[in-house]
Amino acid sequence: MADTKILTEGCKDFGISLTEKQTEQFLEYYKLLIEWNEVMNLTAITEFEEVLSKHFVDSCALGKAVSMEGEKRLLDVGTGAGFPGIPLKIVYPELEVVLLDSLNKRVKFLNAVIENLGLTGITAIHGRAEDIAKQKEYREGFDLVVSRAVANLSSLSEYCLPFVKTGGMFVPYKSGSVDTELSEASRAIKVLGGEYRDTVRFELPGTDIDRTLVVIEKVKETPKKYPRKAGTPSKEPIK
Repeated sequence: MADTKILTEGCKDFGISLTEKQTEQFLEYYKLLIEWNEVMNLTAITEFEEVLSKHFVDSCALGKAVSMEGEKRLLDVGTGAGFPGIPLKIVYPELEVVLLDSLNKRVKFLNAVIENLGLTGITAIHGRAEDIAKQKEYREGFDLVVSRAVANLSSLSEYCLPFVKTGGMFVPYKSGSVDTELSEASRAIKVLGGEYRDTVRFELPGTDIDRTLVVIEKVKETPKKYPRKAGTPSKEPIK
């Protein structure tokens, strides 16, 4: 069996003890990621230990910022190759997870992973956040909304906050310092019904990479007009 110490020790840093089955699921996930990556662009990071650290362990950090106890419904916006949604589903099997991505071929990959890993209570959907957030079954329907997508916090808040239930949390995964970004996004967060709660900074276990989780609570409903039509949040962030 491949050396999974980086994965098991890294998860332990976040208070997660992996079972043998979970470790096997991560190994199978890695295998599928590399196979599919040869025919489509899923990740630039392919080396085994780097994937374990920078994708898998990093994805599992959510428990550092919010409580993961109980039954929760989680949405991963702009999930790409399934990060952080699939690792979170592996380590917290009771989570109900929805993975959202705008590229259909990536959704096919995600479905292959879900099937091969034998995961239940998780679905992958194809669409743009701006359109899906208008649908009744998804709007304000999630306890937790996460994203590792590379977008400024103001745009990302408009993509994500409409999905969060009042009382729920939006937690974007960021690298390094977010102070400037946070101050620039403060109005957008407020307009969309959110309230900044905390910034959780940590070093990715076994590396010198600085990571940041921003905790935003949904305190009131998002006005109906948000998100604006596809493309607008990134072109004209709320200021």
